[in-house]
Amino acid sequence: MTAPIPRDIPDLPALPRRSPRLLPSAVPARAVIPLVRRPVAAAYRAVLALLATAAVVVELLLGSPARVLSYFAVQSALVLAVVMLASARRAWLARHPLPGAVTGAALLYVVMAALVHHLLLADATPPFSMTPAPSGPAWAATLAAHTLHTVLPAAALLDWLLLSPPARMHLRQATTWLVFPLAYLAFTLARGELLPGSPSGYLYPFLDVTRHGYRSVLANALLVGLSFYAVAVLLVALDHARPNPVRRHPKTGFRV
Repeated sequence: MTAPIPRDIPDLPALPRRSPRLLPSAVPARAVIPLVRRPVAAAYRAVLALLATAAVVVELLLGSPARVLSYFAVQSALVLAVVMLASARRAWLARHPLPGAVTGAALLYVVMAALVHHLLLADATPPFSMTPAPSGPAWAATLAAHTLHTVLPAAALLDWLLLSPPARMHLRQATTWLVFPLAYLAFTLARGELLPGSPSGYLYPFLDVTRHGYRSVLANALLVGLSFYAVAVLLVALDHARPNPVRRHPKTGFRV
């Protein structure tokens, strides 16, 4: 009969007990978190898209469509309308939101269009207007311009602050967002060269080569471009610093 094996052998260190390590999962966390419908966000974004479209349509009816569609504010409003419509659909169908690079670009463009208008164009001489000789009532042109340059940017900021999850923008995207403004600069300068002597050749007075020359115009464009980048960086920083307005609390057995 053999002797029993002792559990603790003298003079031998105890073997360390290691807890089992969890293997990394290839499935992202958002794939296992159930998504919920967000009807309030969907309705708000649908109204915002409709408002942007209506403002652009009014401007088109009051002025020359080719001229109106050439303005940066109008193009930014159309981009915002498409992005808000897609975001409203995803919120209604309980799908993942659009990438932060897309929503951040739309927000940046309408905000910068508003800043340029209020800081550089609102008090310009002669008065700046996208429809210098509107074919309809003056109040409609004023209302459409106010909607494009004030209401839409404020509404887009509220959507970002109150209805969108944070930390979805990244600093590397700020440079990518400048591609559209640079392309627009090339477009508006080429448009002015193709319409020499026309009062509607250069759409913005600070980009008018006929009045200021290329040296001043490029200097103005550089300042506006730097402002674009500074605002983009500020939006990214605020996006990572702000709280989460759509945080879902864990469910418990009690309902209030």
